[in-house]
This record gives sequence, C-alpha cells and structure tokens, in this order.
Amino acid sequence: MAALGFSLAACGREPTSGPVEIKWDRETDARCSMVISDKRFAAQIRDPNGKPWKFDDIGCAMFWLMQQPFSEETPKTEYWVADYKSGNWIEARQAYYLEGRKSPMGYQFAAVAEPEVGAIPYTEMKKRILSRGK
Repeated sequence: MAALGFSLAACGREPTSGPVEIKWDRETDARCSMVISDKRFAAQIRDPNGKPWKFDDIGCAMFWLMQQPFSEETPKTEYWVADYKSGNWIEARQAYYLEGRKSPMGYQFAAVAEPEVGAIPYTEMKKRILSRGK
C-alpha cells in the first residue's frame, strides 16, 4: 500500500527537466512580475536544482540570470524560448533571433528555430540586449 501511495505522489510532481506549462494570463515573470500573456515571446530557465523560472521576454530572463549564483553555462541549467512562429519550446542558446519585434518588455527579439534572413545567433542577441541594459 505504501508503494502505491509513493507512485501516485510521484505522478503529481512536476518533471525535473524540460520546459513546464505556463498558465497564460495568470502566471507572472520571475524578474519584472508582469503577467505572462504573449506566447510568442515567453522564456523559461530551469536552475541547476531543477526549479523552473518563467519570463515574458528573453531580456527579462537574461537580466534575471545575471543576478543568480549560477549562469547559463552551469551544468544542469536549462534555457528555453518560445518559437515566435509555432509557439513550441526551443533551446534558447540554439535558437536564432529576429530583431525589431514588439516584445512584452521592449527587448524586441523573437526566437525562431531555424536560421532565416535577418536572424542572428543567441550570442549576438545576448550582446545587444546586455549592451542596452534595463
């Protein structure tokens, strides 16, 4: 009976890896506390302990990450962005970014899974966001 209880409890837990579901228009950004509502610009970071953090804009995720005791290079840190076109989650560091898209917090980058004309890699997008500050 105890094993059955343990099994049922395990089913109710969130996964320890991968992106999690966002409750659109109800959950808030971990950095700026704005409601996360535009599925095209959302981002998530899972810290090395497995806890997911949700953001309404890739810029908020970047600046939040800079204030943590870990970085995007720390083992077990996971980082996703929503694909601007499909809404699917893609690994943020592998995505390409289109500049000039009106994003929730004004960082103006939208992620896409495949390279296309005008899209820049993660490292360049990161450099541009961090140079602007906010």
